[in-house]
Amino acid sequence: MLPPLAARSAGRAILLSSILSLPALALASAVTKPTTGVPRAIGQTSNGCIAGAVALPKDGTGYMVMHLERRRYFGHPDLIATLQDLGGQMQKRGIGRLQIGDLAQARGGPMPTGHRSHQTGLDVDVWFNLDPRIYSDADALRANVNAPSMLASDGKGLNRGLWSEHHVEMLELAAHQPRVDRIFVNPWIKRELCRTIHGKRDWLHKIRPWYYHDDHFHLRLACPAGDPDCDDQDPIPQGDGCDASLDWWFEPHPPAPAVPPAAKPPLPAACAAVMDQP
Repeated sequence: MLPPLAARSAGRAILLSSILSLPALALASAVTKPTTGVPRAIGQTSNGCIAGAVALPKDGTGYMVMHLERRRYFGHPDLIATLQDLGGQMQKRGIGRLQIGDLAQARGGPMPTGHRSHQTGLDVDVWFNLDPRIYSDADALRANVNAPSMLASDGKGLNRGLWSEHHVEMLELAAHQPRVDRIFVNPWIKRELCRTIHGKRDWLHKIRPWYYHDDHFHLRLACPAGDPDCDDQDPIPQGDGCDASLDWWFEPHPPAPAVPPAAKPPLPAACAAVMDQP
């Protein structure tokens, strides 16, 4: 078992031995405080860590953090600034209050539940819900609330009683944040945007269809400038994405062949030092 956090500063040799022998998941989820020093996103969003993460305050202008008990409210300072800017713009326009889901753990790395990515402090889930009646400012009552799906009960199309122009405005504001690289949404939501947005729609380029993502959108930043250990994703294809690549999501496909799960790669070597820092 990983030694208690209080023993880390006293037993660096013991901790380093733990780093080399314990699964990365157990190690990353056990650390509860970020490192000090210059912020660095290290590795890939699905295999990495973050040094110098910052905690997003649980409440701010135009936003609130949900599920505080998970302690997944840490991110690169660029992500924190992006969310605070977005919340301020939401409030100024009277769109609603952002409900912020998971960012990253204190030092990133793999999470025990819920995500394969969110490891480098550059990812965040933002709930689509804009109805203030289903949440509370009380910390304890933020722990037992599920974000409502925007899909119809049969999973085909949107729930017209929930989806509104405010959701479109929210996504457009998010896509225009200068540090944002891409935003993942359910394919039905992407299709709705393609169908209804006219005129200036270049921001649709950043809106990418992906599995699930019907109760929240997943916002991801590009690697910060001057961060050599951060691995960017491949660029998004040109265009607004309202083409055959979107049609694919609605076409029948044969079931994928059963294959054994691939072994998880080790975290980048630089992450050992991040996890080892007292």
